[in-house]
Amino acid sequence: MSTINKPSNFDLSTFLPQLPNLPGVYRHISADEEVLYVGKARDLKKRVSSYFQKNLSSPRIAQMVKQVARIEITVTRTEAEALILENNLIKRLQPRYNILFRDDKSYPYLMFSAHQAPRIAYFRGNTNQPGSFYGPYPNAWAVRESMQILQRVFRLRSCEDGVYANRSRPCLLHQIRRCSAPCVGLISAEDYATDVQRAQQFLDGDATGVMGQIEQKMQLASENWEFEQAALYRDQMKALAAILQQQNMESHSNEDTDIIAVVAAGGRVCVNLAMVRGGRHLGDRAFFPTQTKDMSLPEVLEAFISQHYIERPLPSILVTNQVLQATELFAMLAAQTEMKTRLISRPQGARKSWLEQAQNNAELALGRMLNESMSRAARTLALAELLGLDTDAETLENLHIECFDISHTSGEATQASCVVYKNHALQSSLYRRYNIVGITEGDDYAAMRQVLQRRFERVAEGLAELPDVVLIDGGKGQLNIALNVFADLGLDARVLVGVAKGEGRKVGLETLFFADHRDPVQLGISSAALMLVAEIRDEAHRFAITGMRAKRAKARSVSRLEDIDGVGPKRRQRLLTRFGGLSGVSNASLEELASVEGISAALAERIYFALR
Repeated sequence: MSTINKPSNFDLSTFLPQLPNLPGVYRHISADEEVLYVGKARDLKKRVSSYFQKNLSSPRIAQMVKQVARIEITVTRTEAEALILENNLIKRLQPRYNILFRDDKSYPYLMFSAHQAPRIAYFRGNTNQPGSFYGPYPNAWAVRESMQILQRVFRLRSCEDGVYANRSRPCLLHQIRRCSAPCVGLISAEDYATDVQRAQQFLDGDATGVMGQIEQKMQLASENWEFEQAALYRDQMKALAAILQQQNMESHSNEDTDIIAVVAAGGRVCVNLAMVRGGRHLGDRAFFPTQTKDMSLPEVLEAFISQHYIERPLPSILVTNQVLQATELFAMLAAQTEMKTRLISRPQGARKSWLEQAQNNAELALGRMLNESMSRAARTLALAELLGLDTDAETLENLHIECFDISHTSGEATQASCVVYKNHALQSSLYRRYNIVGITEGDDYAAMRQVLQRRFERVAEGLAELPDVVLIDGGKGQLNIALNVFADLGLDARVLVGVAKGEGRKVGLETLFFADHRDPVQLGISSAALMLVAEIRDEAHRFAITGMRAKRAKARSVSRLEDIDGVGPKRRQRLLTRFGGLSGVSNASLEELASVEGISAALAERIYFALR
């Protein structure tokens, strides 16, 4: 790749002819260095030049072009590379004129491990590793429902390896007929492997074939007078038949299908994605893109497909409620993901029902979001008025609030948290935790000074923007620390607001302290502004204390094992890995401890009694 910047002394007549007729990505940048828009192009020269024609496609684009002071382009080898780069830049820069979808965590999968007796498990992450992965699923609930089905019908294990390797008798799941207990040999390796194969066949959509196989096995067992085994097959068939009857959204096709419905109301847009895998409808998920003003629904749909499928597999079929002319986009996605898909905008039969349901769900989700947004916007407005900030709609939408809190246990495992409120909602993807080191244990003032210096040094250096409001969880003392830090860094301290908790941290008893020496304010529980401040403050406290507890537990587990003579780093790691943590080591028997590599009988005895 190569990058070219438009010179500061911009001359359109000389700049445009210099652009190459090559694929790549372009960025429109304003005079204050804000990236306004990121786009991809098959031919950079033609695409960038199109923005400077007399008749532009929309007033929105014309408004953006007026603000363009500099252009950067990056040439790529292929259109597929341009698509990837565009997606990465949009996520990182969040340009004002691009349609933005929230960058959610990766979708969950159902995993079959690569063990001799595979376990089924909820999985989220990179699937390029040993094992078999089914999905993606729209949410965690859909994965766990599928796991329950597999346990009910095929009785597959779901226990962790440390538990599985150390069982001496069947667990409760076997007793309630949800596991065939391969851990203690109550099912042969061959029969368990057959159950795994049938479970995967079921997930692939061949439930009828699985039913036929089980029926044949039942008849054969019955003919051989193996009535107990025949009864197990009978129970499997009954469970599978009940599940198929409940699944009233079966498809006549086993092709993977995604159904996407896009609706608009009240100035907002909802994109609802439903997933069908192996003929089973797995549920749906709603997305609410931002910066969609003056954008048509097909444009929103194209942006969603571009951002969503660049790093996820395309299904065999895409059903949409918008007619989409995106041959070029699908060609690039197919080149990147090595998957081809068929686009259907006028479905029939079951697919038509799926699309109607997806559209209904999109409308319901959008209605709920608009009602909630009105309430959240009212709270944001109340706080802005209290603090004397601008209250126009665009300013309120982008009001950026950060809140800091300190947490520790008698000085141990001190952590600071920073939570972010923007777009009328808490933005968990922007939260940060800071490990506090080099201070006197329990010195909250020193901890607050350290976290604020680390966070706002970047602002002072011009590497980040100063929030509109910085909430400090604490009274006058903590606020004075923040004032000193901002003075040292040369930052505007008027953004600072101290939140002193009331008795028992009860909402409504807080006092707000201001950096501009206004009188402290007690708003009372009826204040919408205070409700917002309390929500942000409580979230900062929750985020800090959960991080502190995790850090403390990790430190204590390591230190307790380190205190035992003869347990070095390697043996400690083997113990924690085998038993899944300190609690597992503590609950292990002498025999189980001695079975770990490098742990002698004498050392096992020392560990056993040291942890009790």
